[in-house]
Amino acid sequence: MKSIKIAGLSLIAGVAAMGLNLTGDTLIAGAQAQNAVTLDQVLQAIRRERTEVSAENRQREQEFLSQRNQQQASLNRVRAQVAAAEAESTRLEGVMASNQDAIEELDEELASKQGEFQELFGAARSAAADLKAELDRSIVSTQFPGRGETLRELAQTEKLPSEAQLRDLWEIMVQQIAEQGKTATYSAPVVQANGQADEAQVTRIGPYVVFSEGKYLTYADGNLKFLARQPAGDVTAAASRVANSSGDDFVRGAIDPSLGTLLSLIVESPTLTERIDQGRFIGKVIIGAALFGIALGIYKWVTLTMTAGAVRGQVRRKKPSKSNPLGRVMLAYENTQSSDVETVALKLDDAILKEVPKLESGLNLVKVLAATAPLLGLLGTVIGMINTFQAITLFGTGDPQIMAGGISEALVTTVLGLIAAIPLLLLHAFASGAAKRVSQILEEQAAGIIAEHAESGRA
Repeated sequence: MKSIKIAGLSLIAGVAAMGLNLTGDTLIAGAQAQNAVTLDQVLQAIRRERTEVSAENRQREQEFLSQRNQQQASLNRVRAQVAAAEAESTRLEGVMASNQDAIEELDEELASKQGEFQELFGAARSAAADLKAELDRSIVSTQFPGRGETLRELAQTEKLPSEAQLRDLWEIMVQQIAEQGKTATYSAPVVQANGQADEAQVTRIGPYVVFSEGKYLTYADGNLKFLARQPAGDVTAAASRVANSSGDDFVRGAIDPSLGTLLSLIVESPTLTERIDQGRFIGKVIIGAALFGIALGIYKWVTLTMTAGAVRGQVRRKKPSKSNPLGRVMLAYENTQSSDVETVALKLDDAILKEVPKLESGLNLVKVLAATAPLLGLLGTVIGMINTFQAITLFGTGDPQIMAGGISEALVTTVLGLIAAIPLLLLHAFASGAAKRVSQILEEQAAGIIAEHAESGRA
């Protein structure tokens, strides 16, 4: 109890320091009693905890042993089930082998009894499969749905075909042959733009084309659908004529001998706008230059033609007019009639030189545009080929569609450049010829005026 006494002395000192009027002996006894109770409680708590932990550990151990026994029993039960399943599998394999042997014996017996009929029925099944594949692609099936089911049963049967099945095969084949030479109008479901199938009147020309309301349809996966892009106007007009025909008169129509392949390619072929878009920026520049040059060329050609007419009219009149070049040249002569021949010639040359630039204005621009358009087309060709080689470098040559963009740009720009250059050259030639004719008339009339002035003796 040495530690208890030391603690008591410490407590006495603390109390004395706080000024309490307690005796030292009383404080020592109180401290000893308090510390003795606390240690006993700690000891009892430790003993209780150790007892509880021991009991809990023993319970856990018992539970673990119990579960281990249960798991071992479950494992033994599963192993027994696996062994039973393996035994059953072995038995079933033996049964299957014996059944297979029996099937082979029965097949041999069936083949021996069928004899030559086996080859005949094999040919019938093959013919049914081929005919079904043809019917699945033929638009005639839209008028006679359900024919393929009979052929499918005949093609897939393992038994000898019945007489009814053989007759159905013959009748369907003859029907298909007969319908290929007919034009028929009937009601059939057509898939609309919203994805729903509605009944509509359709007209079929053999197995080649089918159309409704003057628009061509395609047949795929057992459904009739409108072409995403219809053919040219004359082809659709032919479809309308056939659909509206009474059947008594002769009507010219259009068919697809490829049984739908050519019509489906119409959707993939680009329109004029899409072709122009393939030329990209260079193509649009060429088109803009061509339109501007053509408009300017036509304007100059028309104005020069009108000017030439006015000049020829002035030739027949003696009174000059300011509305045409020859009239202005004649007015210049009237202002210098009193001068000598050289002065008159100089004045007339000066008047003609003032008129010529007006006649030839804009023609050089048309000529420059005509020469620039092919160069722009060549530039687009080079850019397109660069893009093509870049695509080949990145993705290889496995997919031709990757190179199609660059090649299309190269070809379209070349075509646009040539298309722009040809009319520009023609317009420049026509307009330039008109300007030269007017200039020639002015020079001829000026020479005549000078000659008359010299003959009149005015010097």
